[in-house]
Amino acid sequence: MTAAGYSVLGVTAVFVVTLAVGAYGWRFSRTTSDFFVASRTVRPGLNASAIGGEYLSAASFLGVAGLVLAFGTEMLWYPVGWTAGYLVLLVLVAAPLRRSGAYTLPDFAESRLESRGVRRLSALLVVAIGWLYLMPQFQGAGLALASTTGTGPWLGGVLVATVVLVNVLFGGMRSITFVQAFQYWLKLTALLFPLLFMAAIWLGDGAVSPASVEVGDVVGSGDSWVSPLAGAEHEVYTTYSIIIATFLGTMGLPHVVVRFYTNPDGAAARRTTLFVLALLGLFYLLPPVYGGLGRLYAPDLVADGRAESVVLELPARMVGGTAGDLLSALTTAGAFAAFLSTSSGLTVAVAGVISQDVMGHRFGGVRAFQAGAVVAVLVPLGLAVLTEGVGVAQAVGLAFAFAASTLCPLLVLGIWWRRLTDVGAIAGMLIGGGCAGGSVLATLLGVGPEGWAGALLAQPAAWTVPLAFLTMVGASLATPRRVPRHAARTMVRLHTPESVQLDRGAPPR
Repeated sequence: MTAAGYSVLGVTAVFVVTLAVGAYGWRFSRTTSDFFVASRTVRPGLNASAIGGEYLSAASFLGVAGLVLAFGTEMLWYPVGWTAGYLVLLVLVAAPLRRSGAYTLPDFAESRLESRGVRRLSALLVVAIGWLYLMPQFQGAGLALASTTGTGPWLGGVLVATVVLVNVLFGGMRSITFVQAFQYWLKLTALLFPLLFMAAIWLGDGAVSPASVEVGDVVGSGDSWVSPLAGAEHEVYTTYSIIIATFLGTMGLPHVVVRFYTNPDGAAARRTTLFVLALLGLFYLLPPVYGGLGRLYAPDLVADGRAESVVLELPARMVGGTAGDLLSALTTAGAFAAFLSTSSGLTVAVAGVISQDVMGHRFGGVRAFQAGAVVAVLVPLGLAVLTEGVGVAQAVGLAFAFAASTLCPLLVLGIWWRRLTDVGAIAGMLIGGGCAGGSVLATLLGVGPEGWAGALLAQPAAWTVPLAFLTMVGASLATPRRVPRHAARTMVRLHTPESVQLDRGAPPR
């Protein structure tokens, strides 16, 4: 059998197992709460694995290794930021967000600020961020299948979209929780097992033995932690803009936020986040090694514009023969697990918002959720087919910048500042979202200028995030009469542990 044949078998196996695990969850999905938040019964261990499955997307599985291959360890700031974003989420958001009792982020926005206008705007932003994040998942699936089997660049995305839709339509959040938990461990295995073989070959290869290789050949030149993005224009600004986007953008991602609604209580949400930090740290040890080995064994991928395929092609190059083909098939299967798990989480998050805020008054319940899921998938799939030339990691990075400039200020100030008003929230999201969205659009279309202006547009978070926060605070202070009537009561509910609430006892008869 050819290498392409093994890869086709690996991808097919992932699709079949994904549908089988999803079908197991279909049996438990009956109510609207099952489809939206798995009836808030997901325990920390299972939820952490599911979050690891959906959060480690195409950018993590393929993009990090490709960036290290092309630019060196300067690009390690991406996985560092993506992991640290969960630490910020743990400290500022996880438990209060679960205590809000909301189903979706727009639910939280309306409950906290008592405004339908804030709800509508936050719903639009959730859908926009979800689509911006879904698009590179479908593009990455097309890249993975095309590089290993020679098919058209659109086929992989269509297959992933189809499998995701089937699971989401029939099982919702309840079903994909099991799917994503399984896919985290599949992705970890798909990277770790081939790496053991490749590391043994590298250590025993006299031509490129550890003693004969300069450090700069493997990890890049220069002190990458003093000047991390040394190859970029205006490197210091670009570095810290990426840090801000990744640290703060995590809490604004709809598929990340919605998983905290599935925990039984706020304490479970905090424990879930701690487990997630451990799982992410374990996973992110592996892709940079692929990038470093790629500098030795597959440097031509950079010149050919295929750096992001290094994870898929490196095992066959280093191991060779049938064993190499099988290991490449395993990494291809892991890549498709990444596409499927992240796409599933995003689809559920976006479908929930579309069904409630677009179809909620005309339809209702599960049927509206299923109709929203179809829209949530088809639009970014069409964009992925029509848009080319944007790297997977770059597109995901832009989604982080947009989320950090819109929903992050809403969550942080909504949870921790009682004087936030609906006017302030709307003004901050419009200003931050407008500036970040314009920058993202210019980058995706390739129409950005040169010099400082180009750097500001390519990585906008360093100026759009502070602008959004300042606008929210300033507009809220200018409209003190718009402070929600029940703001104090809401803040107490957000910050009071469930155990304290239960200790109050039943009301006197």
